[in-house]
Amino acid sequence: MPLGAGILGGLVVGLLGWLAIAAGWIEAEGGSVRTAQAAPAAAAAEPVAGGEALTAGEIFEKVGPAVAFIEAERDGPTTASPFGPPSGNGGTATGSGFLIDNDGTLLTNAHVVDGAGAVGVKLGEDGDTLDAEVVGVDASTDVAVLRVDAERVRAAPLQLADSDRAEVGDPVVAIGNPFGLDQTVTTGIVSALQREINAPNGFAITNVLQTDAAINPGNSGGPLLDSSGRVIGINSQIATAGGQGNVGVGFAVPVNTAGTVAEQILEDGQADHAFIGISGGDLTAEIADAINLPIDEGALIQDVTPDSPADDAGLEPGEATMSIDGGELRVGGDVIVAADGEQVSGMDDVIAAVNGKQPGERIELEVFRDGKTRTVSAELVDRPAQTGS
Repeated sequence: MPLGAGILGGLVVGLLGWLAIAAGWIEAEGGSVRTAQAAPAAAAAEPVAGGEALTAGEIFEKVGPAVAFIEAERDGPTTASPFGPPSGNGGTATGSGFLIDNDGTLLTNAHVVDGAGAVGVKLGEDGDTLDAEVVGVDASTDVAVLRVDAERVRAAPLQLADSDRAEVGDPVVAIGNPFGLDQTVTTGIVSALQREINAPNGFAITNVLQTDAAINPGNSGGPLLDSSGRVIGINSQIATAGGQGNVGVGFAVPVNTAGTVAEQILEDGQADHAFIGISGGDLTAEIADAINLPIDEGALIQDVTPDSPADDAGLEPGEATMSIDGGELRVGGDVIVAADGEQVSGMDDVIAAVNGKQPGERIELEVFRDGKTRTVSAELVDRPAQTGS
């Protein structure tokens, strides 16, 4: 089923909650899951996108015909990866997906179909297995777009909600094919917002939804639905203490992210992501006190990728290593305190600023160095195919 924190155990980052894995513009350091920002608790109320709340059975009856069982055949035998072994035997991996328009377009996870020589899609419980074209995959967000013959589709496409409106406590329903058991329905709530998980190419996916709805291998690519049956996310990963079973900690790529990526793939065949080439984390008051800094918030740069936009702009990484609460931290680097004129309280603000741009655009960063602030400008580039490349 998934990746990063994997379908196998993801670790919550320690070191005072500090170490940040920035979004697609920096390199992820290990298979970690973190909370980018504390989310306020909210009582289950209206559906994310508005409309009448339905029971789980009513949602299944409404959307089940548009949820797909996906089989992806690979040339060689299926082997385990850092993202967990797909469900299936030999060279066949199984997963889930869902119909999003009347042209036969479906969304699923990239890790379900990437590298497949042939992909079969069965919609609903009694649908025929249709040959699917892989229109494109985006490893940076773990999103893939498929297309089948629209004339052979009898299901109505699913409606997409505004995943930015999701709140902790909202009821959700997951539909998919765990362990190849097609059309399986599980229920739960939105457990947390703004998680980060590793993508198949080692970068990070941000603003991820956490849910306690049961998700297992084979659920990958299936829809996470609000209480009116609208899609708010693509079920992608689970974190476990060991093994492959669900323990109530699942992650879904937000549909706002997936929809944007899908639009780019359908238009251009690929999705573009900006890259600056830094890694680091949040500067907290505790860290500032430990390293004797006069400021107590910002984004502390640990590393700068050689020949990256950050390197070309003169951003400086940490030069010394010190131990804080049992963890090692590289210190002495620049601290980003503003991005495009907006104050930065932590790495997440820099992530948002970079993610809001396209390759070729510039970003202005105000950095604190040697007791002074200065402004640097960096021209962003296309994200590498893999971290470290």
